[in-house]
Amino acid sequence: MADAILDALGPVLTRWTMGGSAVRHAPPVWREALESDPKEAELRLLALSGQYLGTLTVSPPAGDLQPRGDIPVLACPPLPEIFRPGARRLLHALREPGARRDLLNFLDRRGWTLHPGDWMPRPGDDVPPVYAPWQDWAATAASAGAEELTADTWGEFGPAARLAALMDLRGHDAAAATALLLLKIAGEPADHRVRLLQTLVLGLSENDRPLLELLASGDRAPRVRALATAFIEGLNGRTSHQDEEDAAKLAAFFAVQTRGLLRRTRVIEPLPPKNIVYRNRRTDLFDTVSFDGFARTLGLEGTELVAIWPWGGDALLDQGFAQMVARSAADPVVAATADALTLAKTIDSDALEMLLPRLTAGQRHVAAERLVRANGATFDMVRAIAGGDGCIDDAIHMPAGMALLGALEAGGDQADELLALGLIASRKAAGQALDQLVVVGLIASDPRLDMLRLNAALENRRPTE
Repeated sequence: MADAILDALGPVLTRWTMGGSAVRHAPPVWREALESDPKEAELRLLALSGQYLGTLTVSPPAGDLQPRGDIPVLACPPLPEIFRPGARRLLHALREPGARRDLLNFLDRRGWTLHPGDWMPRPGDDVPPVYAPWQDWAATAASAGAEELTADTWGEFGPAARLAALMDLRGHDAAAATALLLLKIAGEPADHRVRLLQTLVLGLSENDRPLLELLASGDRAPRVRALATAFIEGLNGRTSHQDEEDAAKLAAFFAVQTRGLLRRTRVIEPLPPKNIVYRNRRTDLFDTVSFDGFARTLGLEGTELVAIWPWGGDALLDQGFAQMVARSAADPVVAATADALTLAKTIDSDALEMLLPRLTAGQRHVAAERLVRANGATFDMVRAIAGGDGCIDDAIHMPAGMALLGALEAGGDQADELLALGLIASRKAAGQALDQLVVVGLIASDPRLDMLRLNAALENRRPTE
């Protein structure tokens, strides 16, 4: 009987696909239940077909079913019910992982989490630590059917479980782990490639060189290339003598001079590049020379070099210098560089972003507060530095706020700026911004204001932080 009904539904589905009535093609055993009214009959046929196809013809699962267990309770409570519709709209709008992470950070700083019915992290997602129990739960479920990590079972593991299995394989068979990475790493997203490559720390050897050289020269992500290059240097493919030679070559592009009659001060000046090849060589050296080696060759202390660097003269030089600092300098030098960048007359947000992995939350907050006061800054630039800080006061009255109000009065959309403002502003500042935005013509229910409304209304459960 079940097969007969399933066969009879073929013409029904075909008629619906073509946009016509399918009552005449209904299975005979259902016709008594359809009634004579054509509209009612069509609705009943649709209901019966949907129930049948959705329940009675579901394919049985392959293998044994394993209970997943309850979703773990997090350390912070989920958003109150009244805020969940707005949070869902924001999640739909925040497609880019970095922007979604900013929303998660904002909620975490206020002492809240998303509701599991609205969002769940995947095992490899970059999320605040409060969501770790959910990631472990998801990773356990994702890898329940896979026992050993091989080229054939690679896709059966979730990202977190795959990483754990690869580390275990690396511990007892490093060569097999390297061979597996050589086959599979190219198909992973950039952030996953970085995490997978970091497993080579365990038992790094010459056997890893082919993989490292392939990634160092051909990977499309700068982070992966930089990490592979660092591992190659760890294999003694680069001697201290070579580092000194390259530091001397980079130093030759600059001149350290002393100026002033009474108060003698030292300055560093870049020499004019002779041609594009010369300029490109200088840029390449910033990617490989260590900061200490560069400073030592110039005869300067680390913080002294940062202090006399010609900030603002050449954006490409500033960014190369900042990248070198982020990659190889000590923490005090990184902090001094962040101060130098944020106290300059014109703040280079691109150079500042290169330091972010080395800055503490407090340092990022200070940098963001300085940037938001700078002429020419936008709230989106500040968000790139602060993330979901949610602590910047008086934001709408800053230069970026004045520019935003002017652009809205002129008819601009400014959706990205409004979202960024909602992520970085303090609760009081979000309320001030809403008042000002209504004055320039935005209605209170405008969906572009979702983040600001959430910010202004959401209680801070961590008032002492």
